[in-house]
Amino acid sequence: MTIRNLDYFFRPASVALVGASKKKSSIGGVLTRNLWNSGFEGELYGVNPNYEVIDGIPLYPDIASLPKAPELAVIATPPDTVPGLVKELGARGTKAVVVITAGFGESGGAEGRKLKNAMLEGARPHLLRVLGPNCMGVMVPRTHLNVSFSNVQPLPGQIAFVAQSGAVQTVVLDWATARNIGFSHFVALGEMADVDFGDMLDYLANDPYARAILLYMESVTQPRKFMSAARAAARMKPVIVLKAGRHMEGARAAASHTGALVGDDAVYDAAFRRAGMLRVYDLQELFSAVETLATLPPIRGDRLAILTNGGGIGVLATDSLMDEGGKLAEFSAETMDRLNAQLPSIWSHDNPVDMIGDASGERYAAALEAMFNDPGVDATLVLNCPNAMVDSAEVAQAVIDTYQKKTAKGVRPVLLTSWVGGTSLDAGRHLLIENRIPTYDVPSDAVRAFMQMVRYQRNQALLMETPPNLPEIFKPDVECARGVIEKALAEGREWLMETEAKEVLSAYRIPVVSTYFAEDPEKSAVAATNLGQPVVLKILSPDILHKTRVGGVVLDLQSPELVRRAAEVMLERVREAIPDARIRGFAVEPMIRRLHAHELIIGMTEDTLFGPVILFGHGGTAAEVIRDKAISLPPLNMHLARELMTRTRIFHLLEGNENLPHADLDGIAFTLVKVSQLVCDLENIVELDINPLLADEKDVLALDARIRVVRRGTSAKDRLSICPYPKELEEHITLPDGQTLFIRPIRPEDEPGLHRIFQHLSPNEIRLRFLHPMQILPHSLAARLTQIDYDREMALVVGGGSTEEGMELYGGVRIVADPDNENAEFSILLRQDKTGLGLGPMLLRRIIEYARLRHIGEIYGEVLAENKAMLKLCEAFGFKVKRIPDDPGVVHVSLRLFESATDSYP
Repeated sequence: MTIRNLDYFFRPASVALVGASKKKSSIGGVLTRNLWNSGFEGELYGVNPNYEVIDGIPLYPDIASLPKAPELAVIATPPDTVPGLVKELGARGTKAVVVITAGFGESGGAEGRKLKNAMLEGARPHLLRVLGPNCMGVMVPRTHLNVSFSNVQPLPGQIAFVAQSGAVQTVVLDWATARNIGFSHFVALGEMADVDFGDMLDYLANDPYARAILLYMESVTQPRKFMSAARAAARMKPVIVLKAGRHMEGARAAASHTGALVGDDAVYDAAFRRAGMLRVYDLQELFSAVETLATLPPIRGDRLAILTNGGGIGVLATDSLMDEGGKLAEFSAETMDRLNAQLPSIWSHDNPVDMIGDASGERYAAALEAMFNDPGVDATLVLNCPNAMVDSAEVAQAVIDTYQKKTAKGVRPVLLTSWVGGTSLDAGRHLLIENRIPTYDVPSDAVRAFMQMVRYQRNQALLMETPPNLPEIFKPDVECARGVIEKALAEGREWLMETEAKEVLSAYRIPVVSTYFAEDPEKSAVAATNLGQPVVLKILSPDILHKTRVGGVVLDLQSPELVRRAAEVMLERVREAIPDARIRGFAVEPMIRRLHAHELIIGMTEDTLFGPVILFGHGGTAAEVIRDKAISLPPLNMHLARELMTRTRIFHLLEGNENLPHADLDGIAFTLVKVSQLVCDLENIVELDINPLLADEKDVLALDARIRVVRRGTSAKDRLSICPYPKELEEHITLPDGQTLFIRPIRPEDEPGLHRIFQHLSPNEIRLRFLHPMQILPHSLAARLTQIDYDREMALVVGGGSTEEGMELYGGVRIVADPDNENAEFSILLRQDKTGLGLGPMLLRRIIEYARLRHIGEIYGEVLAENKAMLKLCEAFGFKVKRIPDDPGVVHVSLRLFESATDSYP
């Protein structure tokens, strides 16, 4: 389940509190006072056989006695009573239940887990949603709903806060209330037996009252649902997450470099980054994010102007800005003239603007107005230090007046403040808080808050970038790679030998060094003779993974005789080190020397929660010591691969300089894409290392590789936390006139093709298809239409008979499903010069077939009443046509496929 019935948690018409109490010190007593006194305008009921009424609200002895089924119920009774209560409430028609009670296996107890399962079994037949157990509850200030045991009622606002920890929520709530910051939703998830972060992200993404979403997270359930929900939500509004447990014990025991370099928290970090969420690392950063989100307009860029009455404090703020990767704004000549005219001659004449210690409110106002008008300033930070000559409250009021004067003209500048000092500045701080101007205890917090929003904007821009096409057509030999893996599994081996691992890489067109297998020292010498150059000799054994550690690698052997003798010595050395190792022979390779080559590592391992992750970084034998690495979730395209590379230190070397040529960056990125495709195709691979991958200005070359495999029943697609490109939907079709076309799912790389389709449309055709006129197709919309989540939406495009990414697109069809898979909106876009070929009916038929496979209950669309051709097509396929009373120019069309979706309940 996802958002089904979640609305009843936040906008119920009636609420029943099971376990209502008069005891002030009990949880039931606190819940009763909060719910009764919150101002909730719906119907209230209490359930407790010991009371008839509490503060004028009637109480009933049991659920059966309630006059009607409450839409929302809150349970605060002993754990063993909860499953029966949930079942009874569901049978009566209640849609949502908040279980405050603890004791459901959160500490690992078998009895508690049994109770939790019984509770869910009681809810499942009735589609009853459960929040909790072991949670603080829910507060919605806008509707005056408070079903929690918090001691503070949140103020109304536009920030939704969702957390697993009630303790963290109370801290944030207490801090925010003191600073006049409000919330749209305040939700405690507790143990997440049913409703989890994915559900809440889906719900809040479409809630107009939540402008931003904050998460305090300890764990994630159902990672693919979480990733889909997070990616969708982060495209619509800021999503900021504080993830606890960054240094949890439990580092994976892995035999590869990749496994040693990837930690649990690094995978969470990669997931947040891929979703477009912004991560913060402590409560102070979370507080700063709350203040920034509550009060600041969207940020344009990273150029900050600093205004201060103390030079030293301005320098410290500048240092913080540089540490965070921001920039000092450069003032225009006009701004400098205005500042020179308004400030004392000894002002700093640069940014930061130091107006010297006796700066009055009037001086602050004059300087601030000049900075607000400078187009080269993206944000302004105003600092104030204690001064016996000037009242800080006077300065604060001057700043407020200047800001409000600017906003009154319809321009809302980005303004941050920090009154730096102790209690003597409290009056100024309070004025800023009352007027909803963000203020921070120290300049570094203000700078950090500013840069949080800058990073969020950068992340969003990265997500919206159109990836380039692949450098060449990439057709892996999947069956060859499967054959190598099946052979090893049939022999009961977990690790492929190096020669086998390189065969798998070659099947995916990853360049590997030529490697020859030799059974014994004599045949090793023969292989060296055939190569005719210095060689590398390696031991081959399924029991030896790190060959260098046991003397299993010898470099730069200059003659066949030296190879033979080295092999004999190697055998003795290895047998002495690992007597039971099964020796299959030797690998003989040419000795590769490249003057400017870099040693890189590309790897893959499986996280227990998010599945496969891909690693890139500084390779070689010191990879685990240097630990210069970055990770990402597959699937990758060229853009995502390049972004992964940029997050390492070695990337700066790969870019080259006047003394060093740049490496083949496209070749490295393409190799990452190939490894990603390998991971998406081959479900039995659980660990992979290419180390080192040599990269110079010409190309890349894998010198060594290891791959671990296991037999598994799940498909490669199912183990990924992001649904990969569904290649199985590709199809060639032949039209009656003999023309061959190709149908496939849309790709992010198709944005240029989508723009070309748009250019073929007349203004009237654009209006008919998009329901309103557009002169151009904005990049933001084109990116949204091409960068889709295949798990929730599908777009099929049709074009010339080629599988190349650069094929000419003629049109396409799409459906976008709701998170519950109940309904999906469809649309068709076709070039005018390609109409009359039967493509419209063909595309609509394909998408209906796909929707049936996905068990989507209904597909629907909005069509302009004058679009007769589209309406005729819909009627031919059995769509119901319904006029919209409030908008006679638009017709609603719908086709029922199933009576209900088949989403499973957790």
